[in-house]
Amino acid sequence: MLYRNMPVLYLNTLEHKGKQFIRLWYKPDYRINKKLKESDLVKYSKTYKCFVAHKSPEAIELLHRHFQGVALVDVRYLNRLKRLRPALGAVVTSGSPRFEPLGKLPELPVMRLQPLEHEGKICIQISFPFNEHIYKVLKHSDCCRWLEGPRCFAIGSSSGDLHQMLDQVQGTALVWLCNTLKINDMSVMRRLWEQTYVKAEGYITCPLPYLEKLFLLNYSLNTIRTYHSLLLRFINGHKSVVLEQINAFSVEEINAYHRQMVQAGTYSYSFVNQSINAVKFYFHRILGRHTMDLSHVERPEKADRLPTVLSRQEVGRILSATENLKHRCLLQLLYAGGLRIGEVINLRLTDVQSDRNLLLIRGGKGKKDRTTLLSQRLLESLRAYYKEYRPKVWLFEGQYGGQYTTDSIRNVFRDCVKKAGLQKKVTPHSLRHSFATHLLEQVTNLRYIQSLLGHKSSKTTEIYTHITSHGLESIISPLDNL
Repeated sequence: MLYRNMPVLYLNTLEHKGKQFIRLWYKPDYRINKKLKESDLVKYSKTYKCFVAHKSPEAIELLHRHFQGVALVDVRYLNRLKRLRPALGAVVTSGSPRFEPLGKLPELPVMRLQPLEHEGKICIQISFPFNEHIYKVLKHSDCCRWLEGPRCFAIGSSSGDLHQMLDQVQGTALVWLCNTLKINDMSVMRRLWEQTYVKAEGYITCPLPYLEKLFLLNYSLNTIRTYHSLLLRFINGHKSVVLEQINAFSVEEINAYHRQMVQAGTYSYSFVNQSINAVKFYFHRILGRHTMDLSHVERPEKADRLPTVLSRQEVGRILSATENLKHRCLLQLLYAGGLRIGEVINLRLTDVQSDRNLLLIRGGKGKKDRTTLLSQRLLESLRAYYKEYRPKVWLFEGQYGGQYTTDSIRNVFRDCVKKAGLQKKVTPHSLRHSFATHLLEQVTNLRYIQSLLGHKSSKTTEIYTHITSHGLESIISPLDNL
């Protein structure tokens, strides 16, 4: 009964100038006031308007003794963790697991396929870091043979050989293609794209006519792969029913799938929009359900975000952050011509037309050809690069021949940004945005910029008018006139 009627003195942590103190809090009580004024252990802080003490085990013990029989000393708040508020707030999502329908297999060693000429014939070389299990599988394989000259395993270049090899290494290794090996058989590509997924009971593979239709309509391989993965997610997101029932879905069921994707909160606008396009292509072009009005499928509203643009000084710091001549030429090309990274790796030696000061871009986005600027400074760098590296076909070739890879360009750019000490979140594509913005600031006609970038619509190019600072210098804020 004695404890129930006692006042309570709460001890809280107080941080001041990097040091820890104890802040004493209590409901107004004359007994506690009197004991605090009598104590040499505490003092009143005019800054915090409370009594404080040094934070130490000895001080806590002395406070317990000093208030014994007068008040209960409560330390429950003394070591409570500091409350941290997320800087960007929080979003409550549906948390639905429905949209992760494709389980991934554990990581396996990688086998790389690349073309090889042997005894006047084209075959496919198999490369891999030595692995005893893979070596045994290939050694006893009916479709693989060991070549003594190049000292490697190889298979024939037919789709039958590839299917047989994939059957034999399944569960042992993952098969990757080098970018110089082009496969037009969509059944092989389907197997390669789906080899990382768990084929559990109820798994539905992507319908082959879907991929073949995209290929026949001359869609790029990147688009086909994207559509394949999105349709695969859609049909396996409904694997509780068979494919025939999925084929009979209504607009409402397609809407419900994408609505839950938006509510999940983990997918971008472009991802959801591409998924709608992939599913729409399947129902209209493959199933022939043209009476199914998918124009009313709900699409999330696209955010009008401005691209990140580097200043001229920042571009200069990135370009001079590497001593490697090839790497510098790669980055100079991205900026000097406003190129995409895919366009850079597809450049051939003959595409550099120095007599006309032009670069020929073949098969850019949308399979469009165009020309862009060839800077004189860039041309000097390319001539020095050619004398040192002597590329054979492609302007930029890998260490062992063949095209340079997009991942290599991204790694080069990332390293240069780090060395330049930039804190902005940028990608190689930021150099293309900077190219267009800096041209606009030089009062270049927007129509010419559209042509150099290869934009189909002028509306796409007009976004750079919102970024440039050209003309804003002469505008005075009304605040400055107050």
